[in-house]
Amino acid sequence: MPMLNRSPATEEEAISVQLSLRQQCENRSPIDAGSIHIVAGADAAYAREQVFGALVCISFPERKILDQAVGQASITFPYIPGLFAFRELPVLETTFQNLRTIPDLLIAEGHGYAHPRRFGLASHLGTVLGVPTIGVAKKPLTCEVRVPGPDRGSVSEIIDENEVIGMAVRSKPGTRPVYVSRGFGTRLDLAVEIVLGLSGDHRMPEPLVLADRLARKARSDWKAGR
Repeated sequence: MPMLNRSPATEEEAISVQLSLRQQCENRSPIDAGSIHIVAGADAAYAREQVFGALVCISFPERKILDQAVGQASITFPYIPGLFAFRELPVLETTFQNLRTIPDLLIAEGHGYAHPRRFGLASHLGTVLGVPTIGVAKKPLTCEVRVPGPDRGSVSEIIDENEVIGMAVRSKPGTRPVYVSRGFGTRLDLAVEIVLGLSGDHRMPEPLVLADRLARKARSDWKAGR
């Protein structure tokens, strides 16, 4: 499994890494829905110069928690729009190594194909880990987006340069939509299906809700122990 051994020294180097890995991502054949039995959510929480990663695996479609892991790392890359993956990849890679269960699909809080260079956090993470991924973000990064209808399951296309790069999905009535895109080894229609299948009680899919809670707990425990 390839690992990100160091952070790029410059923005230009980071973009070069993205473009190189994007070719690997695009060459991966997509999985089918019948092969998905374990889904993991990946999220991170920040405290000063530290980042705390969390992964939670649940059974699909039963939603039973099967495994979880946390990790901690120093932040080694600045916040630059479009290069967010380089801030979270190191800790999420470490956290993945702490899992006892390998998921069939990983949902990352961030973009996949719906990215200026079509290679956001979800795509990058999946390519590096070798695990199919989809991206679910709370706001669009680059695109023209129409607001979907108010009912659960309503969708509208995310369009950039006349290409459909993702979907705005109403996962829960009365809340803002989430922005869904394919990552490594997945299709957009499957990504939307999975997100809706794992949402309802919350705006975000359940694995991401659980991972968010776990990452925040890891951060709180670290602060309490200082």
